[in-house]
Amino acid sequence: MTTLHAAVRIRHQVGAFVATAVDYVVMISVVSTFHVPPAWGTALGAACGGTANFLLGRFWIFHPTEDSTKSQAARYALISLSSLLLNAAGVYILSTRHNVQYIAARITVSTFISVLWNYPMQRSFVFRTNPP
Repeated sequence: MTTLHAAVRIRHQVGAFVATAVDYVVMISVVSTFHVPPAWGTALGAACGGTANFLLGRFWIFHPTEDSTKSQAARYALISLSSLLLNAAGVYILSTRHNVQYIAARITVSTFISVLWNYPMQRSFVFRTNPP
């Protein structure tokens, strides 16, 4: 792995941490304060965190490319919607069907989704980076 690839990976992890913080604050707030079901709180949190993640990915992690923001946003929306659905379904299954506390369920599910889906798809499909 080149130094540039390592730097992108590190920025991605920092960006993922920030986006996850936004995501979890929204999720926990709406579930705890407004008593919405955890799967719905997961979806709302994921949407807010996804917006933060796109902006960080576009302008800081992967840097703007020749692709327009609109085309990247469309690809990101597709991947983000898939991620949102996978996260919400996983939290629903673990918290509702298996009685796992919803925050623990979310941490478990989102870790797998981030590593196995989000990063690979953002790198190869959304932002299509080919560092020099």
